[in-house]
Amino acid sequence: MLHQVRVVLFEPKFPENVGSVARACLNMGVADLALVNPRNFDLQKALPLATPHAADILSSACTVSSLAEALDGCEAAYGATARTGGWRRGIMSPPTLAGAVRERLRRGARTALVFGPEDRGLTNAETSLCTALATIPTNFQGTSLNLAQAVVILLYECFKAAQEQPFEPAHQSRERGCTVAEQEVLYGELRRALLDVDFLHEQDADYRMMAVRRLFGRVDLKRSEYNMLMGICRQMRWAAGRAGLVGARPSEE
Repeated sequence: MLHQVRVVLFEPKFPENVGSVARACLNMGVADLALVNPRNFDLQKALPLATPHAADILSSACTVSSLAEALDGCEAAYGATARTGGWRRGIMSPPTLAGAVRERLRRGARTALVFGPEDRGLTNAETSLCTALATIPTNFQGTSLNLAQAVVILLYECFKAAQEQPFEPAHQSRERGCTVAEQEVLYGELRRALLDVDFLHEQDADYRMMAVRRLFGRVDLKRSEYNMLMGICRQMRWAAGRAGLVGARPSEE
């Protein structure tokens, strides 16, 4: 049921935790595991925690050098965070996350769950690549969960939601949705267009763009809609340049 889900571990610190995550993936029917710059990774230390049953998932996990690479081909990415406030608004509960993932999977979209390193979690730079964020409620005296615990809790919620409302994968002829990489191109063009028309200002543009990102994160953006929005941005920038508005700049594409 969760075969279109990819678990992404960003710079995991302990190989034993990676092994435990592989076992959690097996428990919940996820075979797609990606590691971004794992620190001190030792397959022999990870395998005992994976158990022989999840050894294939662990051994076949892809290792990449950036979060963007790990999200290649995904149409949505949901990040796990223990920190809230500031840039991190509209954070989902695990059941809400599970419902959002279920709807993505219903449409046949590959979807990623992203987890940060054990010692610091995901930074704002990493969460900016995520469609939305989720947090696992805990006792205030201990807000930090073990990496594998966090993974199994969120995967369990997704697995349970899929069981409660079974679905068949969308037909292959469906219109393709935008990948995370394409969404980043769109956000970049939107940022430049909004700067050109003086809706955004350079000193706080990244902060205000987070609201734009969260808005589009709630939409299952199709490729044709992406093309339309890119065209709107280009036309805005052309009109801004023609009007001589301060800040009008040529596209960086």
